[in-house]
Amino acid sequence: MIRRALARSYWRVSRWTLRSEPYDTGRPTLLVGAPHTSNWDFVLMLAIAWSTGIHVRWLGKHTLFAGPAGPLMRALGGIPVDRRDPSSIVTDVVGRVRSGEVFSLVVTPEGTRGAGQYWKSGFYRIAREAGLPVTLGYVDRTTMTAGLGPTIDLTGDVAADMTAVRAFYADKAGLHPAARTEPRLREE
Repeated sequence: MIRRALARSYWRVSRWTLRSEPYDTGRPTLLVGAPHTSNWDFVLMLAIAWSTGIHVRWLGKHTLFAGPAGPLMRALGGIPVDRRDPSSIVTDVVGRVRSGEVFSLVVTPEGTRGAGQYWKSGFYRIAREAGLPVTLGYVDRTTMTAGLGPTIDLTGDVAADMTAVRAFYADKAGLHPAARTEPRLREE
């Protein structure tokens, strides 16, 4: 209740506007956070989740969870990822879903806040292996909007699925448009 009040207060005073399509909070989902061009994306993601009642878990590099920040990061839904062994996260997330935990796993497939050539395919592999639908979350500085777009079921046809993803993100710029990575997987 406190989180929802904080988030709603944020949206009232912020220059940003929340725009979201309907979202089913009763089933596990993979939520793509893109374009991921700034650390402020994290604040916007929490404001979206808290205002809509979504229980989020998110992946972060393991160093974020070291020291005194660790308990806070975990309390905010963080799951540490050791980039030296990223494959273990798929097993971890699939295990959580199969055990009945209901959450929306936020993944930033760009993997960094700087422009790159490809998105990381972990979000796709996790969604397919766990049978999770994918909701397309966004931040768009050009319209000063953030929110949740459509929820799609991946078909396993990587090229077709990513064509749909690209179509949604085609007009989304992120907070720093020059740092945006085109939604494309190396596997395409």
